[in-house]
Amino acid sequence: MSDFRPYPVLCSTAHCGRLAAYKIAARWSDGKIAELKTYALSCADCLPTQLQAARDRQPRCLLVPGETMEPVGVYILQPGCRDHQLPRLPDSESV
Repeated sequence: MSDFRPYPVLCSTAHCGRLAAYKIAARWSDGKIAELKTYALSCADCLPTQLQAARDRQPRCLLVPGETMEPVGVYILQPGCRDHQLPRLPDSESV
């Protein structure tokens, strides 16, 4: 029997302290491996600010030949799910 206990995932905003409900990330791949490049974890209140900050940072990510990165998106955090299983919430991306 496992002693695994999920830990609380908190919003990345300094001094927020609320539980994160969203992952702000972009799908990245090198052609063999694909994953979400995480920019922030966010509660609903901090989502607009965190999303804009991620969009501002993304152009500074330099890719080498063969790498691809999609635009930043909002994904709902779900306990026990891997990145590729997280649903994207395009309606939340217009903030």
